[in-house]
Amino acid sequence: MTTDAPRLTVVTVPTNPLWKIARPIISHGLLIGASFLMLYPLLWMLAASFRPEAEIFSNNSLIPPNPSLANYKAIFRNDDFVRALGNSVWVAGWTTVLAITIGSFCAYALARLRFRGKFFILGLVLAITTFPGIAIAAPLFKLWSNIGLFDTLTGLIIPDLTFALPLAIFILVSFFKEIPKDLEEAALVDGATYFQAFRKVVVPLAAPGMATAAILVFIGAWNEFLFAITLTSTPQARTVPAAIAFFTGATTFEVPIGTITAASVVISIPLIVMVLLFQKRIVAGLTAGAVKG
Repeated sequence: MTTDAPRLTVVTVPTNPLWKIARPIISHGLLIGASFLMLYPLLWMLAASFRPEAEIFSNNSLIPPNPSLANYKAIFRNDDFVRALGNSVWVAGWTTVLAITIGSFCAYALARLRFRGKFFILGLVLAITTFPGIAIAAPLFKLWSNIGLFDTLTGLIIPDLTFALPLAIFILVSFFKEIPKDLEEAALVDGATYFQAFRKVVVPLAAPGMATAAILVFIGAWNEFLFAITLTSTPQARTVPAAIAFFTGATTFEVPIGTITAASVVISIPLIVMVLLFQKRIVAGLTAGAVKG
């Protein structure tokens, strides 16, 4: 006795040809509109930086009627701003180097070694990334004043490194876990030490992840404002975000919008170029370990 297997019927729903034409137009229009809304503040800042102070609010167009480089000349004639640029490069550079160097050892230990409390340590590292910096700003101000680190570049690197290390460790752990352990074991069999296996085998393979972590750490340290404004009191130690906050106009109550926007454009250019050049690495670093198989 045989029974016929049930047959599956496929029902095709007719689509409106007008919807096929309108759908991509609507979706692209929404994307273009959202992109313009997000880019408008940046475009306005760029336009304002080329306008004289008196024309900034008198004309709202994104194309300056009388473009001028006066604002850019003014900021580069400002010795405090030029010094702040060098301070930012120094603080962000050393923060990045130290975070990647120390973070690579910590991440390798968390990815490879088995010990009690490993997941607790990793959770603690992730918790630090969400810790508000304002909660430790006042205690750091008091401590740094007592031990002589207040108003120094070293006094800025240490707190920046505190918040940069968890980010670097979190990214590098994912990359180290993706490297086959057999490669390290083969190096050990050939006579390499554990440090040599790490330096000559693991580090070259994890170079993309280390580059991603370095870019994100540098961006965070370059944009840091809270500690830069709290732990400094003179132009000798201020970084660029803090230096811009102290720009003054012709009078006490005048806000120099022109020079502020010009300075903001100048300090944004390195970050924009960096993100455009390494956007694939940044996305890969943020999504590493999210998909397996």
